[in-house]
Amino acid sequence: MSTLNHQLLVIAKEPRPGRVKTRLTPPYSRVEAAALAEAALRDSVRAVAAAPATQRVLALDGLPGRWLPDGFVVIPQRGAGLDERLAAAFADAHRLRPDPVVLIGMDTPQVTPALLREAGQALERHDAVYGPAADGGFWLLGLRRPDPALLLGVPMSHPETGKQQLDRLERAGLTVHHLPELIDVDTAADATAVAAAAPGSCFAAALRELGR
Repeated sequence: MSTLNHQLLVIAKEPRPGRVKTRLTPPYSRVEAAALAEAALRDSVRAVAAAPATQRVLALDGLPGRWLPDGFVVIPQRGAGLDERLAAAFADAHRLRPDPVVLIGMDTPQVTPALLREAGQALERHDAVYGPAADGGFWLLGLRRPDPALLLGVPMSHPETGKQQLDRLERAGLTVHHLPELIDVDTAADATAVAAAAPGSCFAAALRELGR
């Protein structure tokens, strides 16, 4: 029987105009892009809240808002580049509670509690779990024993980010469980595709309200 021994970690930015989803402008305004970012973040934290976990952590750049459900430990992001912030988020969550850590961002509002459950359960049998993104990055990374060396120096926001991250895990001798590929919301075309894949999401509702 599966036992629950993993925590879930979300890394996100406060959805303020001009600071999030800048690649959506144009066609959307900065205020509209921020509204879509908030909806995506709301879906992400709701999926985490509905999935089994020993702890739920939000590593946040900014301040929490009404979009955050109860039950999350909020910690500040640390570091300059994204690789440093990811490594620090893993380390800080693991320091708070030394359980395996499953991390997602705020760009895949179509994520489901079932996918998060699969990721956590995979860490009972594997050292890492990896969810590839369609843009060449990754939407989920889980580590049984977080180590900054597994992330630091991996080039982020690059077409081969995912490949290089996966290579880093495999060169470290880790066994890796693979999850399905998801689309990160970066562009307007991404937004349309993700809303179609998750029509009942907050994100899809926000997109419909914008009339696109």
